[in-house]
Amino acid sequence: MGEEPRRSGLRNPERAVRGLGAGTLSLEALVLLLAIQPIRVVGGDLSGAAIGAVVALAVAAVVLAGMMRRPWAWHAGTVLQGLLMLGGLLHWSLLGLGIIFALVWAYALHVRRVILG
Repeated sequence: MGEEPRRSGLRNPERAVRGLGAGTLSLEALVLLLAIQPIRVVGGDLSGAAIGAVVALAVAAVVLAGMMRRPWAWHAGTVLQGLLMLGGLLHWSLLGLGIIFALVWAYALHVRRVILG
């Protein structure tokens, strides 16, 4: 006998997963923008290049959040996490934020895989 695919119980699983990805990226953009001042105060030397990188990454996160209907946006979100960790070369705290959000993004990808199969 063939095994029936497991249903998630969601009315629209694709929409729910897109919402999870968009919410994750939106939260990341907000945290990045709000982190600029505390990093400057506590972390010391935050260069103009580092601030520009943080703003650019936040803008990219917002743009990707709006494009989650496209299948490539999930891959681009993964690249964004790598770029944020690479920002650790500009300031150590960006590496810390990158690791935290990479873990959150990995969990979102796991939930996506479980719900959509």
